[in-house]
Order: sequence, then C-alpha cells, then structure tokens
Amino acid sequence: MLSVWTTIKKQFNISTEYDVTIMQTEEKGEKRGYKPVHRLTITAFDHQDAATQVFQMFNIADNLPRDCDARFISTGDILLIDEGTRGKYYYKLWTDGWQKVNRLHVR
Repeated sequence: MLSVWTTIKKQFNISTEYDVTIMQTEEKGEKRGYKPVHRLTITAFDHQDAATQVFQMFNIADNLPRDCDARFISTGDILLIDEGTRGKYYYKLWTDGWQKVNRLHVR
C-alpha cells in the first residue's frame, strides 16, 4: 500500500536518490555470512520503488553492471538503503516481496 507521501511524490514526479548496497551470502540460500557485493545510487520515489528497480536491474543479464560481483537477486538477499543522517534501512527479499528487517538479520 502506498503512503500518502509516496502518492504525492509520484503525482508531482518528485524522486529521491538512494544509496543502495546489495548484500548476498557466498552461496545462494545460506542464512549467515552476508557481505556487500555491489553499491549503487538509485533514483526512486520511495524504498519499495528503489528495491523494485534494483531487482529488475539485477535479474536481466543485459542490465547487470560490468563491475558487479553480485549474482542475480534472489530470495534471501538483503538491500541496505543508507539515507545518511536519516538512518539505514534493511530489506530482505521473501517470496512475497521485499520486507523491512532488523539489522540483526545481517550477520
């Protein structure tokens, strides 16, 4: 469900740049050992929009950045969205989409 602020931002085409770090484990499916594998800046309306863009970018071979060590995004991978002084937010990909998680999930 979109927040009121997100709806207003979309109506007026107001976007924000987000510093996003993709965190993955060594082998797909592991529950521990997350390491940053790629960092990028995404222009989006909100965190969910940023996560969707990252997912689309990292699941099409032609869209993958050449300097990237990440594999395709899959269930269990984590995105760190760093807003500087406004905080750091972690999102984990579950089968039903991106869900906000506590930093403790990143071990």
